[in-house]
Amino acid sequence: MSENKGADTKQVKVKSDEVLRQELGEEGYQIVREKGTERAFSGKYWNEKAPGVYRCSVCNNPLFSSETKYDSGSGWPSYWEPVEQDKVITESDHSHGMVRTEVLCSHCKAHLGHVFPDGPQPTGLRYCINSASLQLDEEKGE
Repeated sequence: MSENKGADTKQVKVKSDEVLRQELGEEGYQIVREKGTERAFSGKYWNEKAPGVYRCSVCNNPLFSSETKYDSGSGWPSYWEPVEQDKVITESDHSHGMVRTEVLCSHCKAHLGHVFPDGPQPTGLRYCINSASLQLDEEKGE
């Protein structure tokens, strides 16, 4: 799992802290801008089964598909890969006395969660993502 810090160089208009707090609430803001983590089994998408695309709650960048979502037992929405590799970027995270790989939105740099090498095949990865970082764009049936 290599870091891809410069995967997407598009410039995105960044919302002000005040606007983000209004749109996401204090907990959502704390997660996406201050690298927080929601409690396990508390986010709105950890057990969501509806088909669709999970987008960044800050900039609407498409991040993950319900087709790659699976029940990891962790209490957070988990995916084995993003919709496209350039939709997310990773950075080393040495906080809380641990070494982890942080996952960020490639467009607006919102903190999404972490990726671990203990997921299912075909990638063997588990993108463990905070619900507050996501907005589900549900597919509508015919």
